[in-house]
Amino acid sequence: MHAINPDEVEFTAIRAQGAGGQNVNKVSSAMHLRFDIAASSLPLAVKERLLALGDQRITDAGVVVIKAQQHRSQDMNRAEALQRLQELVDRAAFVPKTRRPTKPTRGSQIRRVDAKIQRGRIKALRGRGGSDDSP
Repeated sequence: MHAINPDEVEFTAIRAQGAGGQNVNKVSSAMHLRFDIAASSLPLAVKERLLALGDQRITDAGVVVIKAQQHRSQDMNRAEALQRLQELVDRAAFVPKTRRPTKPTRGSQIRRVDAKIQRGRIKALRGRGGSDDSP
């Protein structure tokens, strides 16, 4: 996990959208977070994976833009935006294990072919009307 330096994050207070009555019209409680990936102190490998994520919150210029407006207070929206950014960085920091191709064992190959032959014999017995003395 790579911690995000708070100095590299830019916050802007904006008015929230949606219902909320007078509070929404008066108070700028929503937070707009901007995080420039290229200018950050993250390791180069994490930066590359972050840019390759294809997330809609990452602009073509390589800036992460997150809008948090869930809560009524700026502090809670700021914390939520930072948490979402941290989750995005953590997802990019995770390196999946490389798959090493393997071959099926000889015994499993023989069992598979034997099962196919047996199944074919069962199917071959279908639809053959009974005994030979019928017209």
